[in-house]
Amino acid sequence: MAIRQILRWSLSSEKRSASAGALDIPKGHLAVYVGESEMKRFVVPLSFLNHPSFQDLLSQAEEEFGFHHPMGGLTIPCSEDVFIDLASRLART
Repeated sequence: MAIRQILRWSLSSEKRSASAGALDIPKGHLAVYVGESEMKRFVVPLSFLNHPSFQDLLSQAEEEFGFHHPMGGLTIPCSEDVFIDLASRLART
């Protein structure tokens, strides 16, 4: 339930930003911000949300940020290398 709230808040935040012309997210994708000190923006397919390993990252985001994400979008607290490795594995499934 909490993951859905994070995503709902994140998606509504992105819609507000998109109306300002700030985002270029293709349909069926989601922007996430990843990093430990410097955040980098990634655009990932919504299908990633169905994978348990991605859901684990969302749970970590909930624990660290609650429903307030400092970047204005969904912020995931892991290293960029870990996220790229996970995204590569999920893209192959």
